[in-house]
Amino acid sequence: METFGTSLSCMDGRVQEPLRRYIIDRFGCTYVDTVTMPGIDGALARDSVSAHVHRMASISVDAHGSGVIVVSGHHDCAGNPVDKMQHIADISDAVETVKAWNMGVPVIGLWVNDTWQVESVV
Repeated sequence: METFGTSLSCMDGRVQEPLRRYIIDRFGCTYVDTVTMPGIDGALARDSVSAHVHRMASISVDAHGSGVIVVSGHHDCAGNPVDKMQHIADISDAVETVKAWNMGVPVIGLWVNDTWQVESVV
């Protein structure tokens, strides 16, 4: 059975593979739909793009049956150039934004650190 997960992440190519591997390993997904934009954790935390991202995440959940949504931030982000503690706060706020969409799947937050390892935040 093919299963999907959804990754809401920065467009930075350095984070895509570690996040994909983590989501596949942690949640047993076959595929990971990705919605990317620069500094997505900060953008969702400040609700400046939520309607657009919500639409894309809805396609993943409704059409592909995604069973989880992951919101992430990462070290050395040009789109959200803040320190790690602010990223963690932004990820937490972004997770709450996505949870408010009531999509019926778990929403988790992840941090990709300076060695490109994935850490759980929320």
